[in-house]
Amino acid sequence: MNSESTPRPAKTGFNTLAGLLVSSLLGCAFTASPALAELPNVAKPVADKATLNYGLKATKLAGGWYVIAGANDDFSQANGCNIINTGFYVDEAGVYVINTGTSRIYGEQQRALIDSISNGKPILQVVALNLHPDYFLGNQAYPKEALAATKVTIQGIKAEAALYETNLYRLCGDWMKATESVFPSQTIVPGKLRNFGSKAIETIELKGHTDSDLVLFDPDSKVMWAGGLVFYKRIVTTPHARLKPWIESLKKLQGMKPKVVVPSHGPVSWGTEAIDQTLDYLSWLDNRLSQAAQMGEEMNEVMKQGAPERFRNFAAYPAEFYRNVTNLYPVYEKGALGGF
Repeated sequence: MNSESTPRPAKTGFNTLAGLLVSSLLGCAFTASPALAELPNVAKPVADKATLNYGLKATKLAGGWYVIAGANDDFSQANGCNIINTGFYVDEAGVYVINTGTSRIYGEQQRALIDSISNGKPILQVVALNLHPDYFLGNQAYPKEALAATKVTIQGIKAEAALYETNLYRLCGDWMKATESVFPSQTIVPGKLRNFGSKAIETIELKGHTDSDLVLFDPDSKVMWAGGLVFYKRIVTTPHARLKPWIESLKKLQGMKPKVVVPSHGPVSWGTEAIDQTLDYLSWLDNRLSQAAQMGEEMNEVMKQGAPERFRNFAAYPAEFYRNVTNLYPVYEKGALGGF
């Protein structure tokens, strides 16, 4: 089961120079190298199923941002179904939160962690970057008036929330206790710049992973919250995906030249490495499915051949790859038959 399906995730070894570069975690800009593509000191969660403790940890990034990393994995009760990166920003007035995780319990533990760092400052806004369940099912822990998303995302959440709840209760068990959907009440209208407290950020609405993929970009620190458009070292999820607009969206993100990218799934990374990797996979997948459909291959044949070797060590392979083919290949087959 994937993090974002309908119906209804560390490396620590680095040399002394790398350690010095990252110890000031990102206050300055450095050009990424393959050895440094993944930020090596981002704290990872350690879930305890017996106590339903997610073991959440916050790592400070450049520009005052904090990331709370999820496991680079598929949904499971062992990891608490916590496979999403969430985050927050604190200024003098209060706190701004990005994504609230998969459950009420996650949201409450996330809120407690944030309160411990912000000294209990008020929560001013809570942003869901898209409609998928691990972006908003922790909303119960936050003031309803602070919950925000784009118009299209709010519509999608309202349409799919009940199905998400049903499937995640079945999959995640006790981690989902007393989880109920709370819909965003603020509508975000994306624009070039908007205030996120004292910080002016770019809010960009793109599409491809879903019909509304919100990206937050801090032009000063060059930290990018790429949402579901970017998966790093993990096979993408595709229940609402359209590959061609997704590919175009990633090209736009490349052009923004971020210094740090926080994907919703997979490690935080330097530069455009995570964007480039997602684009590589999607471009290959788009070409593979197009060629297979033109040749009249059966879906099982596409699955059996699998993905190229460079993608086979990604988290959730091969299961997520099989779901990619199941979700997307019928559209390519229909196109090859002239739309019939």
